Amino acid sequence: MKIVFMGTPVFSLACLESLIEAGHEVAAVFTQPDKPKNRGKQIMMTPVKECALKHDIPVYQPLSLRKGEDAESSMAVLREIAPDCIVVVAYGQILPKEVLDLPKYGCINVHASLLPMYRGAAPIQRVIQNGETVSGVTTMYMAEGLDTGDMILKEEVAIPDNMTGAQLHDALSECGAALIVKTLAALADGTAVRTPQEGDTCYASMISKEELKIDFTKPAKQVYDFIRAMSDAPCAYTMLDGKRMKVYMSSLVEGVDAPAGSIADAEKFIVACGDGNGVAFTEIQPEGGKRMETSAYLRGKKLEKGALLG
Repeated sequence: MKIVFMGTPVFSLACLESLIEAGHEVAAVFTQPDKPKNRGKQIMMTPVKECALKHDIPVYQPLSLRKGEDAESSMAVLREIAPDCIVVVAYGQILPKEVLDLPKYGCINVHASLLPMYRGAAPIQRVIQNGETVSGVTTMYMAEGLDTGDMILKEEVAIPDNMTGAQLHDALSECGAALIVKTLAALADGTAVRTPQEGDTCYASMISKEELKIDFTKPAKQVYDFIRAMSDAPCAYTMLDGKRMKVYMSSLVEGVDAPAGSIADAEKFIVACGDGNGVAFTEIQPEGGKRMETSAYLRGKKLEKGALLG
């Protein structure tokens, strides 16, 4: 099948690689424009662009597919390619109707949740933050609404109690890679179904910098889930002695008798939460320092019992 692939971040890579390995003709890749990153503001290619160039696949990086000269030239490219299918995996742009209507088999999206639950930009973090025990991947026909198109295939992925957002990201990426190959096979042989999205739904909104600060007034389980959901990125944090400390992982501690947000045990870095329980930080990164296990941090830093975080 002749395919145009649209994707940008690391999450998209496994799907692109799986399409190539399955023998599909990936005629072009569309990805977001290169952007400056890190402190040096060096212009960095998107992960999908790097992968496409490695496979000698033409790359297009329009600022927009909906308006302007970029949109017009992109549409001309797509018409010339005449793809059988456009596969979209975390591309980062909304596709206009003329793009959605172009391919023979439509535009197929790989979404990192079990739709209709967790539509939106951050399903991976939100599902862990909310304490869910199962997530998954859905392939669907793209429509003009946000993640509202008819579903084709789903596959579940279990979320163990200690799984982080980064670990779920990788598991769902691999799951999506296998599912998109199955989906295209079903499209080609005419067995693909169209299941409308009905029933309960929720929206997984984009994560803002402001919400990454840990709120210790919440129950300990919610604090624990929030910390692991945001690990490795964008990463939850708190403030200690006026300096930011990233918290990558913690463990639950029952029966903590101290005010919420205070250090209840200075030797184990246990912080009280709002329900009489607490969390023990197990992996952190102090401001200006390296990511490390808390035990290593405590060998060089003496904490004060009762000190307030945040």
